Order: sequence, then structure tokens, then C-alpha cells
Amino acid sequence: MSIEVSPVGVTCNLSCPYCYEHPIREAGNFNEKPYDLTKMIQGLEKEGGYFSLFGGEPLLTDIETLEGLWKYGYDKFQKNGIQTNGTLIKEEHIELFKKYNVHVGISVDGPDELNDARWAGSLEETRRRTKMSMNAIEKLCNENIGTSFIVTLHKLNATPEKLPKLKEWFRYWDNTGRISGARLHILEVEYDSINEALALTDDRNVEIMLEMAQLETELKTIKFDIFRDIKDILLGEDLNVTCTFRECDPFTTDAVKGITGQGERQNCGRTNKEGINFLKSDDRGYERQMALYNTPQEYGGCKDCRFFIMCKGQCPGTGIKYDWRNKTDKCEMYFKLFEHFEKKYEEAGVLPLSKSPELKRIESLMYNYWSQQKRCSIQNNIFPILSSY
Repeated sequence: MSIEVSPVGVTCNLSCPYCYEHPIREAGNFNEKPYDLTKMIQGLEKEGGYFSLFGGEPLLTDIETLEGLWKYGYDKFQKNGIQTNGTLIKEEHIELFKKYNVHVGISVDGPDELNDARWAGSLEETRRRTKMSMNAIEKLCNENIGTSFIVTLHKLNATPEKLPKLKEWFRYWDNTGRISGARLHILEVEYDSINEALALTDDRNVEIMLEMAQLETELKTIKFDIFRDIKDILLGEDLNVTCTFRECDPFTTDAVKGITGQGERQNCGRTNKEGINFLKSDDRGYERQMALYNTPQEYGGCKDCRFFIMCKGQCPGTGIKYDWRNKTDKCEMYFKLFEHFEKKYEEAGVLPLSKSPELKRIESLMYNYWSQQKRCSIQNNIFPILSSY
């Protein structure tokens, strides 16, 4: 579970065409009221737990409010976080990062032209701001501030011609030993036109991910969380996997608890396809997982897939035809990745859950939990039941 505080809502200084927050912007659902430090802290008190600042671009928040939030976070949890495009980082931010132990996630798709999809109005301005992000990363690392990347893969940075440069960029940062990890995002889009302009084919996405899985074996410090999660959950170790490997209800988004600039609760923005920031439900539901389990794959479901209890149809924000009721439109890629690491385990003499003789029983137990509107952890709930037989 993560808590994301968004003082400025979806307001941003860039206009990346693939941003999943565009429906909210186009509907005019920006934060109309100015953010309020006291109300945000009150919202954090109700949620309870470590939080990160999010956006839009959270560094559009004034420096006094940033310090107020991070002082609160440091006093309560001894750490803080932020996800930013890095273009607005100044010395005053660096000082706050050090003072309040702020981990900085940088959303960037690589150096130079690889980052051109993170658009700033013109190609010249986009390239200038990309250099600002790269300079900021250098400063963060020189100051020993915890830093990681979120990189979205698309036609501008992951074609056969472009991917080698991206891999070299990862190797460079790995050799410094200063980047803790990276999250790889396959392009999630809200419109067919953006899909046609930037999205790679399913086959290419598979090729890229398998290449990146091989690259990870050559790196010393940088790990890609998607591969860690798949390897862990293939063994039923699901306590620390990221949200897309959990049973997400799009009207609760239990793994992501959002707080607005007015301290109000909100869901993960990836599920807001209609441009409406729906109120967060108090009770989670598992109708999506139950429907996917019973729906044939040719109709958008996951029936009879041996990886279903681990994959769970993935993020509802990536549902086929922008419909959260369907499985992810990246099903082929996830299947191939699960298959890849399944084979690695078998070669090492380790039995993954997908090949376990107990698979059907595990599925039945999980379905029973969902039918009672209960979240089910393989590690905490299923394994103890199996061991008692």
C-alpha cells in the first residue's frame, strides 16, 4: 500500500501525450481550490503511513508547503518520497531532500531524443528540459540522495534502433552504483491516436522485456521491479509485490491511497478513464477478479490461464478497449514473461506455482476469499491452509 499526496492535482509543467491523467485534465477536473497544508496533514493522519508526493508535477508546490509536508513525514516515519519529472529541481529542493530523507523518483524515458515523448511544447524546449532532468539526476547522485527511475517504453526509446542507447544509459547509471532501481512501464494510453503514434506491437514489447530481463542479469545495482515481482509471485511470495499484481478494485484502488491538496481521499489516477475522479469506496470488491476467472480468454477474460492467480488480469487501467472489466491489453507480454521465469525456475529445480499440482486448489481457495469480499494473500492465507492438510 502506498499513499500519494497530490498538492497540485494533475497540474504539470509538461504535456506528455501518453499521460494517463489527460482525461481528468480534458474534463476540467483540476483542483479548483488552493492546496492546504493543514488539511493534507489531517488527511495523512487518517490514512496513517509513509507517503510520497505525486502529481501532475508536485514540485509546482511552493517550497514552504513542501517543507511542511516533509517535516511531518520525517518526524513520523523518518523518510519521505516524491515522484517528479526532475525539470524543476533546484538547490533549495536538494537541501530539503537531504534534510528530510526524501527518496526521489524521476520519471524520464532516457537521455536526449529518447525522452522526446515527455513533451514541453516544442522540440527545442523538450530537449532543454530533458537536459535539466539529466543534470538533476547527476546532482541527486552526487549528494547521495536516494534516486530511482520510472521509464515508459514506446516508439521513441525502444525500437530496435533506439533500445541499445537506452540500455547503455542504464549501464552508465548502474556503474555509478547510485541508482537503486527502476520501474519499466509498457505504454498505457487513453486514446487510439496516441496508441498508433507511440505504442509498440505486442511482439516488440515481448522482445524488449526479455532483452531488459537479460540486461538486469548484467547489472550490479539496478533492478527492475516488474521482474522481481514476477519471480516472487511465481513462488507465492506476494506480500511485497507492487499494485498491478494485486486484486485491484478500480473504485477502491486499495494499493494506492490518494490525498488531494484539500486532504480528500481519492483513487489511483490510472483507473480514471471517464475524466471523473470518483469518490473512493470504503469497501473493496473483487467482482473483476471473479469475472475474469470465469470469462473465456477470447472474450477478454482469463479462464484456464495457469498464471491467473499471480497475474490477476493486471491493472484495471490497462483493460482491453479501456474497460477495467477486461484483462490487461498487455496480456501477451505478461504471459511470455511469466513463462520465461517459470522456465528459469524449472531449470533450477524449483517448482513454480503455475506448475504446482495444487494450482486448482489454490485457485479455488482464492476464489472463495473473493466471493466473501476478502483480500487473499497467497503467502499469508493460502499457504497456511495448504500446510494444514
